[in-house]
Amino acid sequence: MLIEHRGRRPVVPESAYVAPTAVLCGAVVLGERSRVLHGAVLTAEDGEVRVGADVVVMENALVRGRSAHPAVIGDAVLVGPHAHVNGATLEDEVFVATGACVFPGAVAGAGSELRIHSVLQVNSVLPPGTVLPIGWIAAGAPRARLFAPGEHDEL
Repeated sequence: MLIEHRGRRPVVPESAYVAPTAVLCGAVVLGERSRVLHGAVLTAEDGEVRVGADVVVMENALVRGRSAHPAVIGDAVLVGPHAHVNGATLEDEVFVATGACVFPGAVAGAGSELRIHSVLQVNSVLPPGTVLPIGWIAAGAPRARLFAPGEHDEL
């Protein structure tokens, strides 16, 4: 479903695929050969959503652009099922696994991996090539520190 919002309509190139039950709302621009699968939502609330080439946004994922933080996804990125990318930047070849969350102002560097149910906190920077393990949290800038699930007091 393609929805106009605040006078802007999604832009979908001929080579891209959007499943019939996916939603693209407002200032959303898909790159060549990108795929948005069933139940996924890409919404430009007050900020743009820009998706590079050869990106896959899997089932029931949410990508949201915010006024101060557009959602920017580089080339060859995979956003897994039930993942949330909220006003964040995913550089090229980033892997965001099932249920992972990336919060406003965060940057996941090129080739990084956010494994199942991991979290990249607000305004944090995950350096290129970093693996954020299952259930771990990354917080801080200019280089995020990684916290295991039991390290809540340290966080």
